[in-house]
Amino acid sequence: MDLGLKGKVAVIMGGTSGVGLKTAEMFLGEGAKVAICGRSEERLENAQHQLQLFGNKEDIFASTCDVTSKSDVESFINSTSEKLGGIDILVNAAGQSVMGYFFDITDEQWQEQIQLKYFAIIYAIRSAHPHLVKRGGGRIININATLAKEPERHMVATAATRAGLLNLSKTLSQELALDNILVNSVSLGLIRTDQWERRRLKNAPDMDPEEYYRDLAKKRNIPLGRVGEVEEVASVIVFLASDKASYVAGSTIETAGAIGKAL
Repeated sequence: MDLGLKGKVAVIMGGTSGVGLKTAEMFLGEGAKVAICGRSEERLENAQHQLQLFGNKEDIFASTCDVTSKSDVESFINSTSEKLGGIDILVNAAGQSVMGYFFDITDEQWQEQIQLKYFAIIYAIRSAHPHLVKRGGGRIININATLAKEPERHMVATAATRAGLLNLSKTLSQELALDNILVNSVSLGLIRTDQWERRRLKNAPDMDPEEYYRDLAKKRNIPLGRVGEVEEVASVIVFLASDKASYVAGSTIETAGAIGKAL
């Protein structure tokens, strides 16, 4: 199936690992150009080498960027447009969760979550908007989490900021539709990302990985009986960015295997 992505330019805020990196790989596989960013030069370099297995070097732009820095984001977005010839797609994929109950979360942690899960997206959309308009429209896809609708008490800061992003995306889908920019969200459930791998290595380093994730899916009562893979999320993101999703706006697609509840 031709998704109509050949020659398009996709900017992925984040993109050095997990869902962001896999999405970049899939975009390249569809003939698009991609830009990724990250704070770690080492991880960025490794990701860039990985991407060259899927596309031409000249179709890939990688740059250091702190997504919580307004000036960094503006510089990265403008450099992408200059080097790759414009911007058609923005994917906001950077983010990490913080665990803790309400009275355990510090002011600093609240500020970090708000800056990363909210203002980082605002900076990116503001910066990318004129470039998308110049191309006659485009796509914005915000990576969210099912916590936005199904909060868990031990992740209060993440759930609260995710809920804010959910409503921001919905509101922007109405405003930016006037510019032919389609805004959608993809909400992650339990996905086998690097963040979960770090938790596995910390909590059960001697346990077989497959057994660990089977047990985790059971404990979380996921109806499909397994955790999700980054490829399954990336496929949804690429679809939303494609011509095949030309009448999809203001939607939230949950990649969660039918949301379960912790037992």
